[in-house]
Amino acid sequence: GFVLAVTVIREAAEEIRCYMRDKEVNSQIYSKLTARGTVKVKSSNIQVGDLIIVEKNQRVPADMIFLRTSEKNGSCFLRTDQLDGETDWKLRLPVTCTQRLPTASDLLQIRSYVYAEEPNIDIHNFVGTFTREDSDPPVNESLSIENTLWASTVIASGTVVGVVLYTGRELRSVMNTSNPRSKIGLFDLEVNCLTKILFGALVVVSLVMVALQHFAGRWYLQIIRFLLLFSNIIPISLRVNLDMGKIVYSWVIRRDSKIPGTVVRSSTIPEQLGRISYLLTDKTGTLTQNEMVFKRLHLGTVAYGLDSMDEVQSHIFSIYTQQPQEPPAVKGLSLATKVRRTMSSRVHEAVKAIALCHNVTPVYESNGVTDQAEAERHYEDSCRVYQASSPDEVALVQWTESVGLTLVGRDQSSVQLRSPGGHILNFTILQIFPFTYESKRMGIIVRDESTGEITFYMKGADVVMAAIVQYNDWLEEECGNMAREGLRVLVVAKKSLTEEQYQDFEARYVQAKLSVHDRSLKVATVIESLEMEMELLCLTGVEDQLQTDVRPTLETLRNAGIKVWMLTGDKLETATCTAKNAHLVTRTQDIHIFRLVTNRGEAHLELNAFRRKHDCALVISGDSLEVCLKYYEYEFMELACQCPAVVCCRCAPTQKAQIVRLLQERTGKLTCAVGDGGNDVSMIQEADCGVGVEGKEGKQASLAADFSITQFKHLGRLLMVHGRNSYKRSAALSQFVIHRSLCISTMQAVFSSVFYFASVPLYQGFLIIGYSTIYTMFPVFSLVLDKDVKSEVAMLYPELYKDLLKGRPLSYKTFLIWVLISIYQGSIIMYGALLLFESEFVHIVAISFTSLILTELLMVALTIQTWHWLMIVAELLSLSCYIASLVFLHEFIDVYFIATLSFLWKVTVITLVSCLPLYVLKYLRRRFSPPSYSKLTS
Repeated sequence: GFVLAVTVIREAAEEIRCYMRDKEVNSQIYSKLTARGTVKVKSSNIQVGDLIIVEKNQRVPADMIFLRTSEKNGSCFLRTDQLDGETDWKLRLPVTCTQRLPTASDLLQIRSYVYAEEPNIDIHNFVGTFTREDSDPPVNESLSIENTLWASTVIASGTVVGVVLYTGRELRSVMNTSNPRSKIGLFDLEVNCLTKILFGALVVVSLVMVALQHFAGRWYLQIIRFLLLFSNIIPISLRVNLDMGKIVYSWVIRRDSKIPGTVVRSSTIPEQLGRISYLLTDKTGTLTQNEMVFKRLHLGTVAYGLDSMDEVQSHIFSIYTQQPQEPPAVKGLSLATKVRRTMSSRVHEAVKAIALCHNVTPVYESNGVTDQAEAERHYEDSCRVYQASSPDEVALVQWTESVGLTLVGRDQSSVQLRSPGGHILNFTILQIFPFTYESKRMGIIVRDESTGEITFYMKGADVVMAAIVQYNDWLEEECGNMAREGLRVLVVAKKSLTEEQYQDFEARYVQAKLSVHDRSLKVATVIESLEMEMELLCLTGVEDQLQTDVRPTLETLRNAGIKVWMLTGDKLETATCTAKNAHLVTRTQDIHIFRLVTNRGEAHLELNAFRRKHDCALVISGDSLEVCLKYYEYEFMELACQCPAVVCCRCAPTQKAQIVRLLQERTGKLTCAVGDGGNDVSMIQEADCGVGVEGKEGKQASLAADFSITQFKHLGRLLMVHGRNSYKRSAALSQFVIHRSLCISTMQAVFSSVFYFASVPLYQGFLIIGYSTIYTMFPVFSLVLDKDVKSEVAMLYPELYKDLLKGRPLSYKTFLIWVLISIYQGSIIMYGALLLFESEFVHIVAISFTSLILTELLMVALTIQTWHWLMIVAELLSLSCYIASLVFLHEFIDVYFIATLSFLWKVTVITLVSCLPLYVLKYLRRRFSPPSYSKLTS
């Protein structure tokens, strides 16, 4: 009863904490539009059909259709961090006919309905219609993903009103998470196996005893008596000891000042941390901070890095402040100034292109100082925030601001820049060609209002731009150099157009957009006619800042024999860039980029190509992975598991969980998943160990995980120090508890066989209860404080962790050794007691019991590797408890006899014979075949 109570209480405490956290999320307050005005409603009480108002920076409580917004431009931005793990902003558009209504309360006056598809898992698509019946004729509008606000996303601009479509289990985000399973550690399963073996031994020993009595008399009752006598073989106290050990490990992890803020949410599996073979990590927010920084501007002949940005600034400044006319008096204008001037104009062209070619909108927020309109009118710097769908673009625009050309205004048709002198430069947007994953580039055509010049600017990936720009000899080489530094490279180009050229293009473009057949193909052809012989302006390199100490942490994990897989929802180029940057792939390793495959034949060819490569990291996209797993699951997993590192990009949340499951099934090894967003929850719950990083993407991953950390770098210490210690300590503890129970059972067996196999107990009453509790519990339990090396050494030599992956601390071999030790010691103590005390048989109990207690205490001392003051206290406390209790135990032990000299020397001899050979063996073993950790400590 006590054993079960300890386990139940520990797990109940965790469940209650979990329930409280859920309750907190479910009781967030939102405003709901009703006929009586707005009322407050808890998120758990929101129902389908409710009209909910969501403020800026609030999370959307349910899947909704976007009806109207307070923003003037009639759209809003969303952050989808917990849905797909990307913190960039996505544009959403309201239903047109509801956005046109004068006020939000008019929504209640119209008669309309929404037709929506049945709930499904796809977060990137939606099909539905909005019908307004009370207008004449009825209005029908088609709804797509652009009109949706999925639950768990954050409204980044304005206040929005939406109608609830799905709630509860039908939410897209909920359908993308798997049901959490209750995790049982591999260590507990191994201990269960050993307990089953011991149970088998108990039955066998009891049958042998009865067989040796030749099944005389009522032998079936004898069997039951023996089963009770030898029941000590099964170590019931093992469960309690291990459960209390887990509580201690969790407490130690929480108290570790080197990894502050770490929370243990599941204290059932700390030993798992000590034997991880595969680490699966998310990229954005886990390895990287998702903050882009502009690192390099390359103009072919000259490159500007972070340290030379002031030169760029002075070039820009000189262009905008120099006098337009040159004094005619100076005949031979010095060559130096001419060169400087052409350099300045080249830099200026490049910076202007970067400042114009993007999809960024500057938004002004009143900081309580001025009202919003005031801020917008004066383009207040302190109130400006950039909104864009990708953090790279924001980084570029922030950089142009830092060198003097500031983006201050933007709407559908115009862009305003501010020069260093404070003048506003106006540009009209004539056409814009947005970025797509197929084209890998974006373009914009603008007209400069002051000069009337029309320019076509374009930026994109080097692969596509190389064919578009005029021939040059440096583009490919420099792109390669920048990519090797882990920078994300964009090529910027321009082309000046005459009014006639533009009018001709526009006519063809409009024509193509109106065609019914092959529309997209015709549009692409028209744009391509413009994308020829463009002038190459510059290369820009931005870098996604890595979290602190990611490189050393990954290095440590690799040296510890852990293979790292990166699973991300991001693009292939970005993922490859980060993998190189974080040294996930070492400089000597090749990277094999798995081509996009769509059918069985392609997958077969690509797998064969990959098989021919050795020691090569693999980069594969989610779609190709799906195809490979469909047709060649076994072959693909076999090849992937041999890779030093694997990167999967464009992964859906459910796909991440599927990869974890496959790794567990195929390899049988333990996996650990690390992530920080809602899209990582399935993977974290599927892995043997789930670790959540508390980051910018909210707390969803951290709450669903078994362990929650504040920074990725803490993972190294969590595994190398705490995981390793927890596993080794639990192994030592469980073997010791088994040894303790086997010793006393061996003595009982020897006692019974000497006295004609009688089923008479050797120790009675309090002795047998006291043995496994008050007399030996403290020293044995103090093994949970033992450690073989200092934590600094464990961090410095991650190779020590590799030893644990073989599962040696607790195996059948070590179990057998401890069983032999127990049988040897039990027999020596019992036979010794019988040999030395034939005449005084009454005293056998006293002698053997004292020897047994002393042997146990000495064996604990023999096992300990690093003494802790609590261990010494535990040993002394147990000994003094035994001595003190002799006064009360006079019915079992003769106190006067214990005080005699003969008792003392005989007990000493027996104890020495049972322990000394083991000490000698241990010394010889450490001398001639020392374990790896002892080489580091000596």
